[in-house]
Amino acid sequence: MNKVIHGVWPLLLGIVLIMLGNGMHFTLIGLRGGIEGFSAAELAIVTSGYFVGFLSGARIAPIMIKRVGHVRVFAALGSFMSAGLIAFPLLTEPWAWTLLRILIGFCMSAIYVTAESWLNYAATNETRGKVLSAYMIAQTLGIIGAQGLLTLGDAATSVLFIGASILVSISFAPILLTVTPVPAVEVARPMRLRDLFSGSPLGTVGIFLLGSVYATQAGMGAVFGTQIGLTSGQIALFVAMLFAGALLLQYPIGWLSDRMDRRKLIFIAATLGATSCTLGWLSGGDFRLLLAAAFLAGGVTTPLYALFLAYTNDALSVEDMPAASGGLVFTFGLGAITGPLLTGWAMQELGPFAFWPVLGATFAAISLFALYRMTQSVSVPMEATESYLGVIPTASPVAVEAAGVWAAEHAEAEAETDKSL
Repeated sequence: MNKVIHGVWPLLLGIVLIMLGNGMHFTLIGLRGGIEGFSAAELAIVTSGYFVGFLSGARIAPIMIKRVGHVRVFAALGSFMSAGLIAFPLLTEPWAWTLLRILIGFCMSAIYVTAESWLNYAATNETRGKVLSAYMIAQTLGIIGAQGLLTLGDAATSVLFIGASILVSISFAPILLTVTPVPAVEVARPMRLRDLFSGSPLGTVGIFLLGSVYATQAGMGAVFGTQIGLTSGQIALFVAMLFAGALLLQYPIGWLSDRMDRRKLIFIAATLGATSCTLGWLSGGDFRLLLAAAFLAGGVTTPLYALFLAYTNDALSVEDMPAASGGLVFTFGLGAITGPLLTGWAMQELGPFAFWPVLGATFAAISLFALYRMTQSVSVPMEATESYLGVIPTASPVAVEAAGVWAAEHAEAEAETDKSL
């Protein structure tokens, strides 16, 4: 593992720094928005703007890279993103923030495509799984660490926005100065949603609903904390727990994924998510209960994303996996756009604690649909399933495709080993 990390550490360091800056800005939107008097509905639109840009960037970035190359795309978008972060405290209007979020979402998506293509190129067939796992851990640690940095400044000033901008700016130095250029990235054209649903109804519906869950947690969690009167430090800890849960529960859920019917595991994980949301709703504002609810709700969200990818790949041929990966990322993005809008409307009409029932209902819908699908088809035999790899929701189609190919190759290699024994 040390040899693997040695070859890609500059890229991983750069990703951690980017996620520190991006993670700070996600929570800052809720904190500063509350200070500026933005309503939950307005902040929901701002939140969704990020995912509109993210979805667009995933489609356009490969074209940009082909035209001008990785380095120029990486540097240019990093500059735009850094400038966008500084502009937030200068333009404190919902419409301006929405436009800035679209810009930053676009930049982040294209940065992911660029970085992940470098990472995939640097890995071999033998090391790809470990490299991708290290990359996902680096991203998650960056988001968690960002919440700690928020306690070092006042959201009412420009200091934290400037700090986030600085982190993004310096993140490109270790990447651009040390990473070897690679050929233009190739991303398969996404599979049509009709074909994707035909191949895996549970994977398609489930990942759409999960997009709603993830975007609501990441974008509206700080809004919820602000509206119920939590301090900045408490809000930062609350958001950190959403991602800490994902970091700690990813492995045990992944271990189970390769040893039982994935539909049952999806049902169990989604039911646990719904139960944790009930705990948050009934907490009465008790901070310890809110942290426990955040840990469990966030803890199952990221593993569910990887579960849906693995489950969908089980139903497809290796040739169809790249196109299906693009289709799943697109479907997830559609859910991510709609989720905050629905949650923001509910919080506006019913109060801030509506945050939990909306999340819980979405988890319950995933659980019930998984239960329904178990009555409609037989399970895939364990020996015919692809290996699970902990891909996180912020990954671009490049990493999702690479993970799918690795899973297929790994499963095939294990099957060959079993036959030889």
